[in-house]
Amino acid sequence: MSAPHLPSVGFATPPPLTLHRTWSGGEIVRTGREAAYRQLDIGGGEAHLLRDELAPGASRWRGAAGSVRGVRSLLCLAHVTDLQLADVQSPARFEFFNREFADPRFRDLVPVQRPQEALTTHAVDAMLRTLNRIDAGPVGSRPVDLVVTTGDAIDNAQWNELEAFLALMDGGVVRGRSGAHRYEGVQSVTWPDDVFWRPDGAGPAGEDLFRAHYGFPHLPGLIERALDDFTSAGLRVPWLACFGNHEALIQGVGVVTPEVEAALVGGLKPTRLPPGIDLDRAVEIFISGSHAFLGGDDRPVTPDPSRRPITRAEFVEAHFRSGARPDGHGFTEANRRTGTAYYAYDTEHVRLVALDTTCVAGAADGALDVDQVRWLEERLVEVHAQYETPDGTTVRTGHDDRLVVLFSHHGLDTLTNRRGVRPGVDGSDVVGAPELLRLVHRFPNVVLWLNGHTHTNGVRPRPHPDRTGAGFWEVTTCAVVDWPCQTRIVEIVDAGEGMLALACTMVDHDSPQHLTGAWAGGMGATGGIPVQATGSASPHAQVDLAALHRELAANVPWAGLESPLAGTVADRNVVLPIRAPFPLARAY
Repeated sequence: MSAPHLPSVGFATPPPLTLHRTWSGGEIVRTGREAAYRQLDIGGGEAHLLRDELAPGASRWRGAAGSVRGVRSLLCLAHVTDLQLADVQSPARFEFFNREFADPRFRDLVPVQRPQEALTTHAVDAMLRTLNRIDAGPVGSRPVDLVVTTGDAIDNAQWNELEAFLALMDGGVVRGRSGAHRYEGVQSVTWPDDVFWRPDGAGPAGEDLFRAHYGFPHLPGLIERALDDFTSAGLRVPWLACFGNHEALIQGVGVVTPEVEAALVGGLKPTRLPPGIDLDRAVEIFISGSHAFLGGDDRPVTPDPSRRPITRAEFVEAHFRSGARPDGHGFTEANRRTGTAYYAYDTEHVRLVALDTTCVAGAADGALDVDQVRWLEERLVEVHAQYETPDGTTVRTGHDDRLVVLFSHHGLDTLTNRRGVRPGVDGSDVVGAPELLRLVHRFPNVVLWLNGHTHTNGVRPRPHPDRTGAGFWEVTTCAVVDWPCQTRIVEIVDAGEGMLALACTMVDHDSPQHLTGAWAGGMGATGGIPVQATGSASPHAQVDLAALHRELAANVPWAGLESPLAGTVADRNVVLPIRAPFPLARAY
């Protein structure tokens, strides 16, 4: 691999592409028993890395002047995934599972709660404002055509979470509170558990685990400020939607049973594991009957009907709002009629195909059924002049060629769910990842698959098993909710000489390095964040909350600076060459 020199972006005030700057651990603010809490430092940029696994010899693109020559951008999009906007006061979030973090029997159920999660709406708002400032991709210089989301926009399959997501993306008032006017969640100083970070200070039993062991700060008033209403300007470009497991399932894992549906809008919130649960079967019990975990100690909270669970059909229907761009954010009238969430969307040069990989029968990993795979094959045939049958026979269609980008919540490595895509189905309708990969390889115009789910940056070549230089690239982007809290610009450019280049560039949201003014005092032992009496956070406060969200995420012991979530340099700013599957100049 080698790093090509790329053309300058030329921004007067550049948005924070990681080509220009990167974040790393900085000054120690406070030391806990096990680790230190750090602020973040800004370092130098990270140049694009050329990965030539699917196109050996592509380094010849680098000319004497050091730039990629002859580029003609065909599509520029931003990839946003795994926001996991959470109702942090929901009665049917089982945050107490975090106490079982070291128990391998709970590996697929934790973490439920994050120290920074009440601030995530502000981080998302900052990211959208940053994307609005990006006038063109750094390689092809094409304006951003659209934003593609790949699921888990919300956390717990709740209506009020979906309302917050749509207000952020389309513009409108973002409401962070539910239930009571004052916060009633697990980060309260009165909550009977010390496993959660308490920004307001020590509880009745003393310091919480995050303060004592990891040096987290006291920031009195933070949660109340974070939950204040604010107005989002929304995205200035069209955006496409996608259905993920957290849109469908409790905590992205458990089926919404009638008992859980009642608990969501009710007035009791569990605080401990109930007695008598078979912990060896904890995951299986939660998948099919998460209400079994409602039977332990609880405490009263304020009921709220807006916490009601949503179905896939309701998720789709909610996107058909006045002013949506495009109409339905990609979802179609066929989706409204059938209750499905997969569709095709054509840009000037590229067909985008959204897959629904969520298994509403339960469990976090994904699956596709035979009906959707049959539909996918039909949509691929429509944009291929020729393709292969399963036995290798070439079929000529008479159709015009178009490049194809797939996007979905799950990637190939997490399409492992065999429960059956629909409740009550035994799994016989499920198409596994190997079969799906063979299908995609029969259609050479598929050059890219975008996805999320793992919260980790990753770039993988998917070479054709029989043809050297053929195949597609699979690109997984990290979560906004977790470190490194980034999104990704993806460009498809005609690089000439029968080659395409897929250029990927990570984007940080544009918020300060450190808290400013009165906010900074909260990093000590006694200072705090003033609670605004008006109930409407100022723009300055929103920016600081976004900065604090990133800093908190960086210090989470299992998912911060020292975790693998950011990926390697080969998973972030990369140029991915691939041979064009048809003559681009003739087709476009």
